[in-house]
Amino acid sequence: MATAVLRGSGQRRLLRGHPWIYRSDIQEVQGAAEPGEVVDIAAPNRQFLGRGTYNARSQIALRVLTTETEAIDAAFLRRRIAAAAARRRDLAGPEAAYRVVSSEGDLLPGLILDRYGSVAVAQFLTAGIERLREPTLEAIEGVLRPRGIYLRNDAAVRALEGLPLERGWARADGPEQVEIREGPCRFRVDVATGQKTGFFLDQRENRLAARAFAAGRQVLDCFCYTGAFAVHLAEAGATLVEGVDISPEAVAGAEANARLNGVEGRCRFRVANAFDELRALDKTRRKFDCLILDPPAFTKGKEAVAAALRGYKEINLRAMRLLRPGGILITCSCSYHVDEATFLAMLEEAAADAHCRMRILAVRTQAGDHPILLGVRETRYLKCAFLERL
Repeated sequence: MATAVLRGSGQRRLLRGHPWIYRSDIQEVQGAAEPGEVVDIAAPNRQFLGRGTYNARSQIALRVLTTETEAIDAAFLRRRIAAAAARRRDLAGPEAAYRVVSSEGDLLPGLILDRYGSVAVAQFLTAGIERLREPTLEAIEGVLRPRGIYLRNDAAVRALEGLPLERGWARADGPEQVEIREGPCRFRVDVATGQKTGFFLDQRENRLAARAFAAGRQVLDCFCYTGAFAVHLAEAGATLVEGVDISPEAVAGAEANARLNGVEGRCRFRVANAFDELRALDKTRRKFDCLILDPPAFTKGKEAVAAALRGYKEINLRAMRLLRPGGILITCSCSYHVDEATFLAMLEEAAADAHCRMRILAVRTQAGDHPILLGVRETRYLKCAFLERL
Protein backbone atom coordinates (compact mmCIF):
# COMPACT_ATOMS: atom_id res chain seq x y z
CA MET A 1 0.00 0.00 0.00
CA ALA A 2 1.32 3.45 -0.91
CA THR A 3 1.67 6.11 1.78
CA ALA A 4 0.68 9.77 1.55
CA VAL A 5 2.91 11.86 3.78
CA LEU A 6 1.22 15.03 4.99
CA ARG A 7 2.61 18.49 5.51
CA GLY A 8 1.78 20.28 8.74
CA SER A 9 -1.31 21.88 7.17
CA GLY A 10 -2.65 18.47 6.17
CA GLN A 11 -2.01 17.02 9.62
CA ARG A 12 -3.88 19.89 11.23
CA ARG A 13 -6.87 19.39 8.93
CA LEU A 14 -6.98 15.67 9.67
CA LEU A 15 -6.60 16.12 13.43
CA ARG A 16 -9.48 18.63 13.42
CA GLY A 17 -11.66 15.97 11.82
CA HIS A 18 -11.80 17.23 8.25
CA PRO A 19 -11.87 14.36 5.71
CA TRP A 20 -10.47 16.40 2.79
CA ILE A 21 -6.74 16.71 2.21
CA TYR A 22 -5.74 18.96 -0.70
CA ARG A 23 -2.81 18.33 -3.04
CA SER A 24 -0.94 21.22 -1.43
CA ASP A 25 -1.29 19.52 1.98
CA ILE A 26 0.63 16.42 0.81
CA GLN A 27 4.42 16.41 1.08
CA GLU A 28 4.92 13.27 -0.99
CA VAL A 29 3.36 9.94 -1.94
CA GLN A 30 5.65 7.00 -1.29
CA GLY A 31 4.88 4.19 -3.69
CA ALA A 32 2.51 3.97 -6.66
CA ALA A 33 -1.19 4.69 -6.26
CA GLU A 34 -3.80 4.39 -9.00
CA PRO A 35 -6.65 6.96 -9.03
CA GLY A 36 -8.99 6.13 -6.16
CA GLU A 37 -6.70 3.57 -4.53
CA VAL A 38 -6.62 3.25 -0.75
CA VAL A 39 -3.39 4.57 0.80
CA ASP A 40 -1.97 4.92 4.27
CA ILE A 41 -1.71 8.46 5.64
CA ALA A 42 1.34 9.36 7.70
CA ALA A 43 3.25 12.24 9.23
CA PRO A 44 6.82 12.94 8.01
CA ASN A 45 8.15 10.92 10.98
CA ARG A 46 6.15 7.91 9.64
CA GLN A 47 3.56 8.11 12.43
CA PHE A 48 0.37 6.46 11.16
CA LEU A 49 -2.52 8.94 10.85
CA GLY A 50 -5.18 7.03 8.95
CA ARG A 51 -6.29 5.58 5.63
CA GLY A 52 -8.07 7.16 2.70
CA THR A 53 -8.48 7.14 -1.06
CA TYR A 54 -5.98 9.03 -3.21
CA ASN A 55 -6.55 10.69 -6.58
CA ALA A 56 -3.80 12.92 -7.95
CA ARG A 57 -6.21 14.24 -10.63
CA SER A 58 -8.43 15.94 -8.07
CA GLN A 59 -7.69 19.11 -6.11
CA ILE A 60 -8.99 17.17 -3.11
CA ALA A 61 -6.33 14.53 -3.55
CA LEU A 62 -6.97 12.53 -0.40
CA ARG A 63 -10.28 11.65 1.27
CA VAL A 64 -9.94 10.21 4.74
CA LEU A 65 -11.93 7.06 5.52
CA THR A 66 -10.55 6.10 8.91
CA THR A 67 -7.94 7.00 11.50
CA GLU A 68 -7.69 3.36 12.60
CA THR A 69 -5.53 0.56 11.19
CA GLU A 70 -8.57 -1.24 9.79
CA ALA A 71 -8.90 -2.77 6.33
CA ILE A 72 -10.99 -0.86 3.80
CA ASP A 73 -12.93 -3.83 2.47
CA ALA A 74 -16.46 -5.18 2.07
CA ALA A 75 -16.87 -5.66 5.81
CA PHE A 76 -15.78 -2.06 6.47
CA LEU A 77 -18.29 -0.72 3.92
CA ARG A 78 -21.10 -2.82 5.31
CA ARG A 79 -20.39 -1.61 8.87
CA ARG A 80 -20.46 2.03 7.78
CA ILE A 81 -23.64 1.69 5.71
CA ALA A 82 -25.38 -0.36 8.42
CA ALA A 83 -24.48 2.25 11.05
CA ALA A 84 -25.81 5.05 8.82
CA ALA A 85 -29.06 3.14 8.20
CA ALA A 86 -29.47 2.49 11.92
CA ARG A 87 -29.25 6.22 12.62
CA ARG A 88 -32.26 6.72 10.29
CA ARG A 89 -34.32 3.87 11.72
CA ASP A 90 -37.13 6.24 12.76
CA LEU A 91 -37.48 7.43 9.14
CA ALA A 92 -37.83 3.98 7.62
CA GLY A 93 -41.09 2.67 6.18
CA PRO A 94 -42.51 1.10 3.01
CA GLU A 95 -43.24 4.50 1.41
CA ALA A 96 -40.56 6.54 3.17
CA ALA A 97 -37.99 8.68 1.36
CA TYR A 98 -34.78 9.69 3.11
CA ARG A 99 -31.02 9.87 2.78
CA VAL A 100 -29.32 6.75 4.09
CA VAL A 101 -25.69 7.79 3.50
CA SER A 102 -24.66 11.42 3.17
CA SER A 103 -21.05 11.22 2.00
CA GLU A 104 -18.69 12.91 4.49
CA GLY A 105 -21.54 13.32 6.98
CA ASP A 106 -21.61 9.53 7.39
CA LEU A 107 -17.84 9.04 7.05
CA LEU A 108 -18.08 7.62 3.52
CA PRO A 109 -16.74 10.43 1.31
CA GLY A 110 -18.13 10.39 -2.21
CA LEU A 111 -21.13 8.12 -1.55
CA ILE A 112 -24.70 9.38 -1.65
CA LEU A 113 -27.38 6.79 -0.95
CA ASP A 114 -31.07 7.66 -0.89
CA ARG A 115 -34.06 5.42 -0.34
CA TYR A 116 -37.41 5.92 -2.09
CA GLY A 117 -39.69 3.19 -0.79
CA SER A 118 -38.42 -0.07 -2.24
CA VAL A 119 -35.82 1.59 -4.51
CA ALA A 120 -32.32 2.73 -3.56
CA VAL A 121 -30.59 5.48 -5.53
CA ALA A 122 -26.81 5.74 -5.28
CA GLN A 123 -24.23 8.25 -6.47
CA PHE A 124 -20.54 7.34 -6.65
CA LEU A 125 -18.99 10.80 -6.86
CA THR A 126 -15.27 10.22 -6.33
CA ALA A 127 -12.63 7.95 -7.82
CA GLY A 128 -12.18 6.37 -4.40
CA ILE A 129 -15.76 5.22 -3.89
CA GLU A 130 -15.99 4.32 -7.61
CA ARG A 131 -13.06 1.95 -7.14
CA LEU A 132 -15.02 0.37 -4.27
CA ARG A 133 -18.25 0.18 -6.30
CA GLU A 134 -18.85 -3.57 -6.27
CA PRO A 135 -18.37 -4.18 -2.52
CA THR A 136 -20.38 -1.01 -1.84
CA LEU A 137 -23.28 -2.27 -3.95
CA GLU A 138 -23.10 -5.62 -2.17
CA ALA A 139 -23.22 -3.82 1.17
CA ILE A 140 -26.24 -1.74 0.08
CA GLU A 141 -28.06 -4.89 -0.99
CA GLY A 142 -27.20 -6.62 2.25
CA VAL A 143 -28.28 -3.75 4.51
CA LEU A 144 -31.29 -2.28 2.68
CA ARG A 145 -32.45 -5.23 0.54
CA PRO A 146 -33.95 -2.88 -2.06
CA ARG A 147 -35.97 -3.94 -5.06
CA GLY A 148 -33.35 -2.24 -7.23
CA ILE A 149 -30.39 0.15 -7.03
CA TYR A 150 -30.45 2.99 -9.53
CA LEU A 151 -27.15 4.78 -10.22
CA ARG A 152 -27.32 8.55 -10.67
CA ASN A 153 -23.66 8.95 -11.59
CA ASP A 154 -24.49 11.97 -13.72
CA ALA A 155 -23.25 14.70 -11.36
CA ALA A 156 -20.70 17.06 -12.89
CA VAL A 157 -18.30 16.53 -9.98
CA ARG A 158 -17.45 13.09 -11.39
CA ALA A 159 -15.73 14.75 -14.34
CA LEU A 160 -13.37 16.52 -11.92
CA GLU A 161 -12.42 13.09 -10.62
CA GLY A 162 -11.73 11.77 -14.13
CA LEU A 163 -14.89 9.64 -14.14
CA PRO A 164 -17.52 9.24 -16.89
CA LEU A 165 -21.12 10.33 -16.41
CA GLU A 166 -23.70 7.54 -16.40
CA ARG A 167 -27.09 6.50 -15.11
CA GLY A 168 -28.96 3.22 -15.00
CA TRP A 169 -29.79 0.18 -12.88
CA ALA A 170 -26.84 -1.38 -11.09
CA ARG A 171 -28.50 -4.73 -10.66
CA ALA A 172 -31.99 -5.94 -11.58
CA ASP A 173 -34.27 -3.26 -12.95
CA GLY A 174 -36.85 -1.67 -10.67
CA PRO A 175 -39.51 1.02 -11.09
CA GLU A 176 -38.21 4.44 -12.15
CA GLN A 177 -41.45 6.09 -10.96
CA VAL A 178 -41.91 5.72 -7.22
CA GLU A 179 -44.67 7.03 -4.97
CA ILE A 180 -43.53 8.23 -1.55
CA ARG A 181 -45.15 9.69 1.55
CA GLU A 182 -43.89 12.77 3.41
CA GLY A 183 -45.96 13.67 6.44
CA PRO A 184 -49.60 13.65 5.31
CA CYS A 185 -48.69 14.18 1.63
CA ARG A 186 -47.80 11.85 -1.22
CA PHE A 187 -45.44 12.58 -4.08
CA ARG A 188 -44.38 10.84 -7.27
CA VAL A 189 -40.63 10.72 -7.77
CA ASP A 190 -38.75 9.95 -10.98
CA VAL A 191 -35.43 8.50 -9.84
CA ALA A 192 -34.03 8.45 -13.38
CA THR A 193 -34.62 12.03 -14.51
CA GLY A 194 -35.56 14.03 -11.41
CA GLN A 195 -33.28 16.65 -9.88
CA LYS A 196 -30.50 15.34 -7.62
CA THR A 197 -31.61 11.74 -6.98
CA GLY A 198 -35.25 12.52 -7.82
CA PHE A 199 -36.44 14.73 -4.93
CA PHE A 200 -35.09 17.42 -2.61
CA LEU A 201 -34.95 15.26 0.52
CA ASP A 202 -32.92 17.85 2.43
CA GLN A 203 -35.94 20.19 2.62
CA ARG A 204 -38.27 17.64 4.24
CA GLU A 205 -38.22 19.15 7.75
CA ASN A 206 -38.49 22.70 6.39
CA ARG A 207 -41.54 21.75 4.32
CA LEU A 208 -43.20 20.23 7.37
CA ALA A 209 -42.38 23.36 9.42
CA ALA A 210 -43.83 25.61 6.69
CA ARG A 211 -47.25 23.98 7.11
CA ALA A 212 -47.76 26.04 10.28
CA PHE A 213 -48.01 29.18 8.12
CA ALA A 214 -50.51 27.85 5.57
CA ALA A 215 -54.05 28.10 6.91
CA GLY A 216 -56.11 30.79 5.22
CA ARG A 217 -53.16 32.26 3.33
CA GLN A 218 -52.45 33.00 -0.31
CA VAL A 219 -49.01 31.62 -1.23
CA LEU A 220 -46.48 32.15 -4.01
CA ASP A 221 -43.92 29.35 -4.42
CA CYS A 222 -41.01 30.33 -6.69
CA PHE A 223 -38.64 27.69 -8.08
CA CYS A 224 -41.38 25.22 -7.09
CA TYR A 225 -39.92 22.17 -8.93
CA THR A 226 -42.50 19.35 -8.57
CA GLY A 227 -44.53 21.25 -5.98
CA ALA A 228 -43.48 19.77 -2.64
CA PHE A 229 -43.70 23.04 -0.67
CA ALA A 230 -46.82 24.07 -2.61
CA VAL A 231 -48.69 20.81 -2.02
CA HIS A 232 -47.83 20.78 1.68
CA LEU A 233 -49.16 24.31 2.18
CA ALA A 234 -52.29 23.65 0.15
CA GLU A 235 -52.95 20.44 2.10
CA ALA A 236 -52.43 22.39 5.36
CA GLY A 237 -55.14 24.90 4.47
CA ALA A 238 -53.80 27.62 2.17
CA THR A 239 -56.64 29.13 0.15
CA LEU A 240 -54.50 29.52 -2.99
CA VAL A 241 -50.98 28.43 -3.89
CA GLU A 242 -49.34 29.65 -7.09
CA GLY A 243 -46.20 27.82 -8.17
CA VAL A 244 -43.61 29.02 -10.67
CA ASP A 245 -40.81 27.03 -12.29
CA ILE A 246 -38.85 27.44 -15.51
CA SER A 247 -39.08 23.72 -16.33
CA PRO A 248 -42.25 22.47 -18.11
CA GLU A 249 -41.48 18.96 -16.85
CA ALA A 250 -41.28 20.19 -13.25
CA VAL A 251 -44.58 22.08 -13.58
CA ALA A 252 -46.26 18.97 -15.02
CA GLY A 253 -44.94 17.02 -12.03
CA ALA A 254 -46.26 19.66 -9.63
CA GLU A 255 -49.72 19.51 -11.19
CA ALA A 256 -49.69 15.71 -10.93
CA ASN A 257 -48.69 15.88 -7.26
CA ALA A 258 -51.45 18.39 -6.52
CA ARG A 259 -53.98 15.99 -8.07
CA LEU A 260 -52.50 13.07 -6.14
CA ASN A 261 -53.21 14.94 -2.90
CA GLY A 262 -56.61 16.28 -3.90
CA VAL A 263 -55.55 19.94 -3.72
CA GLU A 264 -55.51 20.77 -7.44
CA GLY A 265 -58.42 23.18 -6.93
CA ARG A 266 -56.24 25.41 -4.74
CA CYS A 267 -52.98 25.10 -6.71
CA ARG A 268 -52.03 26.90 -9.91
CA PHE A 269 -48.68 26.21 -11.52
CA ARG A 270 -47.11 27.99 -14.47
CA VAL A 271 -43.92 27.81 -16.48
CA ALA A 272 -41.99 31.05 -16.02
CA ASN A 273 -38.62 32.49 -15.08
CA ALA A 274 -38.92 33.28 -11.36
CA PHE A 275 -36.80 36.46 -11.69
CA ASP A 276 -39.11 37.78 -14.43
CA GLU A 277 -42.22 36.71 -12.57
CA LEU A 278 -41.18 38.48 -9.37
CA ARG A 279 -40.45 41.68 -11.31
CA ALA A 280 -43.81 41.51 -13.07
CA LEU A 281 -45.73 40.89 -9.86
CA ASP A 282 -43.86 43.71 -8.14
CA LYS A 283 -44.95 46.12 -10.89
CA THR A 284 -48.60 45.13 -10.49
CA ARG A 285 -48.35 45.51 -6.68
CA ARG A 286 -49.74 42.01 -6.18
CA LYS A 287 -49.64 40.88 -2.55
CA PHE A 288 -49.33 37.47 -0.88
CA ASP A 289 -49.55 36.16 2.68
CA CYS A 290 -46.67 33.71 2.28
CA LEU A 291 -43.86 33.49 -0.25
CA ILE A 292 -41.33 30.69 -0.76
CA LEU A 293 -37.96 31.08 -2.46
CA ASP A 294 -36.07 27.81 -2.92
CA PRO A 295 -33.74 28.51 -5.85
CA PRO A 296 -30.98 26.27 -7.19
CA ALA A 297 -27.44 27.04 -6.06
CA PHE A 298 -26.46 30.36 -7.61
CA THR A 299 -22.78 29.50 -7.18
CA LYS A 300 -20.75 26.29 -7.27
CA GLY A 301 -17.49 28.03 -6.34
CA LYS A 302 -15.97 30.83 -4.26
CA GLU A 303 -15.21 32.93 -7.34
CA ALA A 304 -18.93 33.50 -8.07
CA VAL A 305 -20.15 34.39 -4.56
CA ALA A 306 -20.51 38.12 -5.26
CA ALA A 307 -22.67 37.49 -8.34
CA ALA A 308 -24.71 34.90 -6.43
CA LEU A 309 -25.41 37.37 -3.63
CA ARG A 310 -26.69 39.91 -6.15
CA GLY A 311 -29.10 37.28 -7.45
CA TYR A 312 -30.23 36.29 -3.95
CA LYS A 313 -30.71 39.93 -3.01
CA GLU A 314 -32.83 40.70 -6.06
CA ILE A 315 -35.32 37.88 -5.56
CA ASN A 316 -35.55 38.44 -1.80
CA LEU A 317 -36.02 42.20 -2.14
CA ARG A 318 -38.90 41.70 -4.57
CA ALA A 319 -40.39 38.91 -2.47
CA MET A 320 -40.43 41.14 0.61
CA ARG A 321 -42.28 43.83 -1.34
CA LEU A 322 -44.90 41.29 -2.38
CA LEU A 323 -45.75 40.37 1.21
CA ARG A 324 -48.67 41.82 3.11
CA PRO A 325 -47.96 42.96 6.69
CA GLY A 326 -47.78 39.81 8.78
CA GLY A 327 -46.77 37.83 5.70
CA ILE A 328 -44.18 35.07 5.89
CA LEU A 329 -41.11 34.72 3.68
CA ILE A 330 -39.47 31.29 3.59
CA THR A 331 -36.18 31.80 1.77
CA CYS A 332 -33.37 29.36 1.09
CA SER A 333 -29.84 28.98 -0.22
CA CYS A 334 -28.29 25.58 -0.89
CA SER A 335 -24.72 26.75 -1.64
CA TYR A 336 -22.20 26.15 1.14
CA HIS A 337 -20.05 28.94 -0.34
CA VAL A 338 -22.69 31.34 1.01
CA ASP A 339 -22.60 30.74 4.75
CA GLU A 340 -25.37 31.59 7.18
CA ALA A 341 -23.88 34.90 8.32
CA THR A 342 -23.44 36.06 4.71
CA PHE A 343 -26.95 34.91 3.82
CA LEU A 344 -28.51 36.81 6.73
CA ALA A 345 -26.46 39.92 5.91
CA MET A 346 -27.82 39.78 2.36
CA LEU A 347 -31.37 39.51 3.70
CA GLU A 348 -30.74 42.52 5.93
CA GLU A 349 -29.63 44.57 2.91
CA ALA A 350 -32.60 43.37 0.86
CA ALA A 351 -35.02 44.39 3.60
CA ALA A 352 -33.42 47.83 3.88
CA ASP A 353 -33.64 48.41 0.12
CA ALA A 354 -37.23 47.13 0.04
CA HIS A 355 -38.13 49.47 2.95
CA CYS A 356 -39.49 46.46 4.84
CA ARG A 357 -39.03 45.56 8.50
CA MET A 358 -38.61 41.83 8.85
CA ARG A 359 -38.58 39.67 11.97
CA ILE A 360 -36.57 36.44 12.03
CA LEU A 361 -38.80 33.60 13.17
CA ALA A 362 -36.30 30.80 12.59
CA VAL A 363 -33.11 30.00 10.71
CA ARG A 364 -33.10 26.35 9.79
CA THR A 365 -30.81 24.00 7.88
CA GLN A 366 -31.06 20.66 6.08
CA ALA A 367 -32.98 17.68 7.42
CA GLY A 368 -31.29 15.51 10.02
CA ASP A 369 -30.61 12.67 7.60
CA HIS A 370 -28.11 15.06 5.94
CA PRO A 371 -25.80 15.25 8.98
CA ILE A 372 -23.44 18.12 9.75
CA LEU A 373 -19.93 17.40 11.02
CA LEU A 374 -18.40 19.82 13.49
CA GLY A 375 -15.39 21.41 11.82
CA VAL A 376 -16.52 20.43 8.31
CA ARG A 377 -18.45 23.50 7.24
CA GLU A 378 -19.07 22.04 3.78
CA THR A 379 -21.55 19.61 5.36
CA ARG A 380 -23.74 22.55 6.53
CA TYR A 381 -24.83 23.87 3.18
CA LEU A 382 -28.58 24.59 3.36
CA LYS A 383 -29.93 27.78 4.89
CA CYS A 384 -33.69 28.25 5.28
CA ALA A 385 -34.86 31.45 6.97
CA PHE A 386 -38.44 32.00 8.10
CA LEU A 387 -39.12 35.76 8.19
CA GLU A 388 -42.23 37.80 9.04
CA ARG A 389 -42.96 41.19 7.50
CA LEU A 390 -43.94 43.70 10.19
